[in-house]
Amino acid sequence: MREVPSIRIRELNGGEARREGRYVLYWMTSTRRLGWNFALQRAVEVAGRFDVPLVILEALRVGYEWASDRHHAFLLDGMREHEEALRGRRGVLYLPYVEPAAGDGSGLLERLAADAVQVVTDDWPCFFVPRMQEAAASRLSVRLEAVDGNGLYPMRDTRRVFPVAHAFRRHLQKTLAPHLERLPVENPLDALTVSERPELPSGLTDRWRDASATLRDGGPDLSALPIDHAVGPVERRGGTAAARRRLDAFLDRDLAGYGERRNAPEADAASGLSPWLHSGHVSAHEVFDAIARREDWSPSDLSDEVDGKRQGWWGLSPAAEAFLDELVTWREVGFNRCAHTDDYDRYESLPDWARTTLEEHESDEREHVYDLADFDAARTHDELWNAAQVQLRREGRIHNYLRMLWGKKILHWTESPRDALSIMVELNNRYALDGRDPNSWSGIFWCLGRYDRAWGPERPVFGKIRYMSSDSTRRKYSVDGYIARYRP
Repeated sequence: MREVPSIRIRELNGGEARREGRYVLYWMTSTRRLGWNFALQRAVEVAGRFDVPLVILEALRVGYEWASDRHHAFLLDGMREHEEALRGRRGVLYLPYVEPAAGDGSGLLERLAADAVQVVTDDWPCFFVPRMQEAAASRLSVRLEAVDGNGLYPMRDTRRVFPVAHAFRRHLQKTLAPHLERLPVENPLDALTVSERPELPSGLTDRWRDASATLRDGGPDLSALPIDHAVGPVERRGGTAAARRRLDAFLDRDLAGYGERRNAPEADAASGLSPWLHSGHVSAHEVFDAIARREDWSPSDLSDEVDGKRQGWWGLSPAAEAFLDELVTWREVGFNRCAHTDDYDRYESLPDWARTTLEEHESDEREHVYDLADFDAARTHDELWNAAQVQLRREGRIHNYLRMLWGKKILHWTESPRDALSIMVELNNRYALDGRDPNSWSGIFWCLGRYDRAWGPERPVFGKIRYMSSDSTRRKYSVDGYIARYRP
């Protein structure tokens, strides 16, 4: 099995591998899948080097902000898949843990690491994960590595933070090609060389209950957990199998018309893959590979021209290139910022021009002003905005184009840009299956000027921030069917 590229491996604590350890521990935190997973591939690689088996710990906390039945149910779908796939498999033991109360999981990682040769985890650049891993690094004496499997371009291949997508796209066109020939292996567990299953430390599951049996029985009971029960599960299921079904449907039905139809609300031709990408149930590498295979693409098809344009560099069909610009450029520019700054979620991180124009117009009169409760309940004067909010609450997503309008109008109808940011963050992270993601932060802050430029004419409230309205959306696209479907 080929080795994981070193640029994707980050050592967190200065610890050494412990040769007398009984297994390698893979602490699965954000890359929650068994295939196309650089972190799992690295764990298998280390296990082979030391001739030991593998333990996979996948834990689900309850103490994180915005924890709810919706987010828990989606992640638990993936955990059930893993329990079934790994039950009785040679060389690996899967330990799913669902925390019953905040803080109950404390000590579990350290106890498992005490018998480990090495600990490998996922490198995720935002939300509570970096703080959690920093705390773990301070407590573990054995070597702890974080492995980046988030995107086609390794987050730490550059230290530069790109202010606009065009600049990041130009950078990718100069540097991405070698990484396209070093994709993760499809099934890393096939390379395990040790056949015996590892044994957990004595008494460990007495304190931290193994959730395997509960998962097999369809549990756990979400109502018994201290999470937000007002945000219920959605129809979409989590897990890799569901992600692959969605990917196949998109490629078969919608990819060909993606460039022309993706912004039309009633066409709904977007890929819809963001919930599974966020949860780690599917890899951007697997999505890219599926497109490349369909189009009989190879790295030799890449253009030598570096101009930062959306079309022409990949050497694929226009529809495929339009989609890859979203999957790679626009998705990964968010990972770039989150990996290299700690203010990605703060108003002060907006470009100087955006803060200046927003603050110059902060005292402008607003025809309509709503508070968080009004927005949450879809109680505005605008039926198109209300429909987008209903879709968010009902399905955990908003149509891609309307998501931009949704954010712009929150800015338009709040007393200040800081209030608008606070409301967007709360609603998106509470309801969206892909909330709390680098790509979500990009979308929210784009509504306030990040990755954009100054626009004219200067308008009340918006100033030089790009303006959008429901009336202009109606002129571009048919929305009556969308409004009827998502009427409050």
